[in-house]
Amino acid sequence: MDRPIVSVSPNNPVFDLPIYVARDEGLFERAGIEVRFGAKYSQRNPSDADPFKRLKEALFEQGQADVYNLCEWAGIDRSEHSARGAQVLALRPAVGAQAILAMDRNIQEPRDLAGVPVGINDRTGSHYTTLQSLEGVLPRADIVVEHVGVPERRYQALQEGTSRAVAVMEPFISLGLKEGAHLVDVTFYRGAEVIAPHLSAEQRAAYLGAINEAADRIMADFDRYKHYVTEQTKGALAPREMSSHFVRYTHYRVYEAQRFQQVYEWMRSWGLASGEADHAKVVASL
Repeated sequence: MDRPIVSVSPNNPVFDLPIYVARDEGLFERAGIEVRFGAKYSQRNPSDADPFKRLKEALFEQGQADVYNLCEWAGIDRSEHSARGAQVLALRPAVGAQAILAMDRNIQEPRDLAGVPVGINDRTGSHYTTLQSLEGVLPRADIVVEHVGVPERRYQALQEGTSRAVAVMEPFISLGLKEGAHLVDVTFYRGAEVIAPHLSAEQRAAYLGAINEAADRIMADFDRYKHYVTEQTKGALAPREMSSHFVRYTHYRVYEAQRFQQVYEWMRSWGLASGEADHAKVVASL
């Protein structure tokens, strides 16, 4: 029997891990859908500053993908500005750390980052979490971020010394610690599952149910699945060298109106949202 096809636009492997597991272990098939990636993660342009020119957003807006995940704040931003009518379906299973790393011994704590540009990818989790973390210890005027690009490029900038500090997620936290970097700040955050409006309620439920089961499998034996994530380092980090402390997976969470409003007001306070969106417009019903 033909199954409905749901196309996914790729994100960093650490965040897409439940999708890989659900695909490769037949969980989507059992749920009655076929899930395919619309492109390879490696096909991204590493330095695009405009979010809608990046691979996952571009594929989605062009109708070549039906779903993708990204950070919570970006989920709001992309849905607010989507020409296709994107909406946040739920908060994703991946609960990841974004860590600010440094190799400069003069940078030991968040206060040492006053006036120091932190390498980020504009309007992604690295950007939003850096602002959110540092505003607890520094005046906003002393917080400086610099668009560098995708995590591979940010890590390279740290190694080469063109960035004194960068924000990265796994596997680059573990790789950085292996190669002589140190932690300056760590914060955990969830992300958002963004969907196309044409997916039926049954397809939405099937997709979310499968990634929930995949998350359970990952947490039951994380070591079994780390190779999906460390592959991004092209052999620089073995699966056994990746820490289990900087990412975890849980069931998706319904995106409630109170949380949305708090997050949206914070985005507005930084000039990162127009102020015109509301929960009913941006968040899809399950």
